[in-house]
Amino acid sequence: MDKTILITGATSGFGAAAAERFASAGWRVVVTGRRADRLRQFVDRHGADRVHAAAFDIRDTDAMLAAIDAIPPAFADIDVLVNNAGLALGTAPAQRADLAQWRQMIDTNATALVALTHRLLPGLIERKGAIVNISSIAGSYPYTGGNVYGATKAFVTQFSLGLRSDLHGTGVRVTSIEPGLAETEFTLVRTSGDQGASDKLYEGAHPITGEDIAETIWWVANLPPHLNINRLEVMPVSQSFAGFQIHRDA
Repeated sequence: MDKTILITGATSGFGAAAAERFASAGWRVVVTGRRADRLRQFVDRHGADRVHAAAFDIRDTDAMLAAIDAIPPAFADIDVLVNNAGLALGTAPAQRADLAQWRQMIDTNATALVALTHRLLPGLIERKGAIVNISSIAGSYPYTGGNVYGATKAFVTQFSLGLRSDLHGTGVRVTSIEPGLAETEFTLVRTSGDQGASDKLYEGAHPITGEDIAETIWWVANLPPHLNINRLEVMPVSQSFAGFQIHRDA
């Protein structure tokens, strides 16, 4: 296997599972994330000839660009970019939300994704590579407390479609993967470590796993080069569409 994939947010959840999937299959993998200890463990498992780790906060554009510039030559030719790093913070409705949390979600889910994609586009065009952006069903279906998180994921989906249009004729494939209810560290992060809230959300629901989305990314990345999956919405069978809410005067 002579291909290289770069996966952001590879220290947990979808990103960690995808990194395991591709490294185990013989791809060269560049993993990024804030938690250097987890990245080192991943390198130790698979070897420095197979994995390159870059620890940085993706919201720090200067650090991100420096880390990309420092990728060793053996890993520098990126064939697939997986923009996975993202988070939700808080469950309050907009009128009670924390503005700092809103800004952190925008900076992580949208601004950082755009900056990294822009940096890697020339090489991806040269190699006729692929971009896989991890969006969410929250970008299509609003829910109470989803406010800015849902808006950032709607941005990811629309940015993916815009990239697809702009990259017409280059051979670069662009896919927006939009998962539903998935059991990762997502809810723990959103609720500031409330394990009880996380357990309650997923109890008996048979949610999507990190491995499920890793397999989905693997499938998309390994399709014949003349095929493009534009958008892929994935839900567990236990999840479907809710009705509209109606407020009535007392």
